[in-house]
Amino acid sequence: MLLLFFCVWIIFNGAMTAEIAVIGAVIVFLMFAFICRFMDYSLKQEILLYKKSICLLHYILILGKEIMKANMAVLRLITSNSEVVEPVMVRVHTDLKSNFCRVLLANSITLTPGTITVSMDRDEYVIHCLDKSLSEGMEDSVFVKMLEKLERIGE
Repeated sequence: MLLLFFCVWIIFNGAMTAEIAVIGAVIVFLMFAFICRFMDYSLKQEILLYKKSICLLHYILILGKEIMKANMAVLRLITSNSEVVEPVMVRVHTDLKSNFCRVLLANSITLTPGTITVSMDRDEYVIHCLDKSLSEGMEDSVFVKMLEKLERIGE
């Protein structure tokens, strides 16, 4: 929140001088104190937000890497004359507790080429995979591990 408020202050001023930065810092701290006092917010929540943001940024980078790997696997599957494609429906169970992480996992699976999340019911996902080889290791995938780590932040 502090950084967001300060960035908005700088953007609205259109320039960065020492005076604008000092006045902005004072106003930002006053606004933050007001929010903490009257809107049930705390510095602990602020630090937790930064930790989760860093973890989410890392998750997005890993997601991009996994999408590229899945693109190559699907491309090999499509262009290969010798392999027979065997579509399969897989049930995957996770121990994710928050709805945010569950939905993020379902969307990440759908974003990854060759897989689509068909349904999600609490801790069980039904996933359609273009080929049986794409379904291997879903329950202990890097996505699940990172989302479990994200949930542990703040416990």
